[in-house]
Amino acid sequence: MTVSSAPGKVYLFGEHAVVYGEPAVPCAVERRATVSVSLRDDDHVRVRAEDLSLNGFTVEYSGSTGDRPDVDVPAPLVEAAMGYIDAAVEQARDAADAPDAGFDITVESDIPLGAGLGSSAAVVVAGIDAATRELGVELTPREIADRAYRAEHEVQDGQASRADTFCSAMGGAVRVEGDDCRTIDAPPLPFVIGFDGGAGDTGALVAGVRDLREQYDFAANTVSTIGDIVRRGEELLADADPDADPDEAFLDELGGFMNFNHGLLEALGVSSRSLDSMVWAAREAGAYGAKLTGAGGGGCIVALDPTPETQTGLRFTPGCEDAFRAELATEGVRVEEPPERTAPQNTDDTPEESA
Repeated sequence: MTVSSAPGKVYLFGEHAVVYGEPAVPCAVERRATVSVSLRDDDHVRVRAEDLSLNGFTVEYSGSTGDRPDVDVPAPLVEAAMGYIDAAVEQARDAADAPDAGFDITVESDIPLGAGLGSSAAVVVAGIDAATRELGVELTPREIADRAYRAEHEVQDGQASRADTFCSAMGGAVRVEGDDCRTIDAPPLPFVIGFDGGAGDTGALVAGVRDLREQYDFAANTVSTIGDIVRRGEELLADADPDADPDEAFLDELGGFMNFNHGLLEALGVSSRSLDSMVWAAREAGAYGAKLTGAGGGGCIVALDPTPETQTGLRFTPGCEDAFRAELATEGVRVEEPPERTAPQNTDDTPEESA
């Protein structure tokens, strides 16, 4: 058995605009998806999902998941979960030149599904890493990021960006602009995340921004302005000491850019009442800045605050289901120790013989 994990992410700036070639800066956070893979002696794939914001389910299939598995959970969530896992399997088979390889796969995740924290990217990244290693092939994090992007691009009908998968594979803070992806230095940022318990429809939200951008010049200008905010934020990060806790002046300016970014995303119609409520609650609690993260429509907000006040304030905010601190994950995809197998117990009264 091979076990790999990969982190989720928050967007410091740039979601939606990154789809149109503008830069974005996502940051990996210590909420992880863990994928365990064991090679089978046939071509079947058996997937057990312990937690993907779903009721747990187990599916076994041969070939692809074109015919939706018959399991008792909501169809869109099953199709999303299985689509990403299936795409990861195909990328691993291709990388190892093993088209008929079968796997037993277990997926565990503490990243809410569809909430803007990169759950699908983390599952795909960890899945490709674990499956290729199980087949005797070790890919670099950049190779995994590229294959994970191809997998998401297929599942999302060409609407994926490289940001989520690159961030999950590499860890830390990254800069993505089109096909140009690179890691950047960032200090230990004090992230607080609020979750409304929901999940936005990424495809519909991306399509809505695209329609606005095509219809109105000012919407296209809004997207470009988000790119300008990213560039200013990058300059600020470049001047910070990555090994020291950020000072108040730095956090205040960075938080201001986050606030601007949220306002522009709200103007593009991708926020929601619950997300806006959490953003304002975080700011009123003293956060330096707060914004939605991800596609929007529901899910999560990210705030900057080293104190406990924002987390406490969010917990008492109507519409916020959970609030938690998430440290910057400096490590991306990694191999984990397989769980120890419990030795079978001797059930009779005869003492065990020693070798």
